[in-house]
Amino acid sequence: MTSTPHYRELRAELESLTTEAFRPELAEIDRLPTLEIARLMNAEDTTVPAAVAERLPQIAAAIDAVARRMARGGRLIYAGAGTAGRLGVLDASECPPTFNTEPSQVVGLIAGGPEAMVTSVEGAEDSRELAVEALDALGLTPDDTVVGVSASGRTPYAIGAVEHARGLGALTVGLACNADSALAAAAEHGIEIVVGPELITGSTRLKAGTAQKLVLNMISTITMVRLGKTYGNLMVDVRASNDKLRARSRRIVALATGAPDDEVERALAATDGEVKNAILTLLADVDGPTAARLLERSDGHLRAALEEAGR
Repeated sequence: MTSTPHYRELRAELESLTTEAFRPELAEIDRLPTLEIARLMNAEDTTVPAAVAERLPQIAAAIDAVARRMARGGRLIYAGAGTAGRLGVLDASECPPTFNTEPSQVVGLIAGGPEAMVTSVEGAEDSRELAVEALDALGLTPDDTVVGVSASGRTPYAIGAVEHARGLGALTVGLACNADSALAAAAEHGIEIVVGPELITGSTRLKAGTAQKLVLNMISTITMVRLGKTYGNLMVDVRASNDKLRARSRRIVALATGAPDDEVERALAATDGEVKNAILTLLADVDGPTAARLLERSDGHLRAALEEAGR
């Protein structure tokens, strides 16, 4: 069967991408002992943090811009297809238990919808229209941020999301793993983490996926630090939704205050289990309602609330 001009053009485009490059020196990797393959894979993975390090100034600039929007009530929205989309959904889903955010504050959109988390949805990644529909359903505003994620940097769904968001005045970030990508060019903040060809040709769930995960970790975590969701390196906005997190809450209050267990228990009881409020009652020697008022006036920043209380 002869390939159509469209597929010939697409094949040529893929062959030009670093992430899709074939590595002849690995052509017989399947004949190697398992331990040797594991060593090769591990050696490949160690190169990813260095590639991320080269783009830290761009990452930091994007984070500061995201934090400013979120401080005004904006949302952080990831949009991607396949592995990139799944990584965005994962990062978004971890924010409520870690930082006590509302589920609507950090959102992951994946081409093809929720079923695409576990199966391939035919043609979804090629549709800019699906991205537009998903963003319109969220009622995008200029205070929101849309982060398009695509290893190739050419995925129509991610590019469509960024272009539509930018047209509506939202902040846009394009995260790709190839240089001179259409996605980075479409966004206000382009971040290109060039990790090179994969161990298994074209399997961008490997180094490219690891790079994307590292950058998404930075975007969400440092943004939350900027929004006052931590006190030092303690997760003071943790949502205690199970026994492990309840135990962690007590440990965080103890680490932040140095208070004995009985005082920690009393403080948490007086503040309905809110870690940040409990710490404030202990460090500033105020009651629960006063702690709540101080935190409200400081937009949830514990250090600012302590300063206002004269501590």
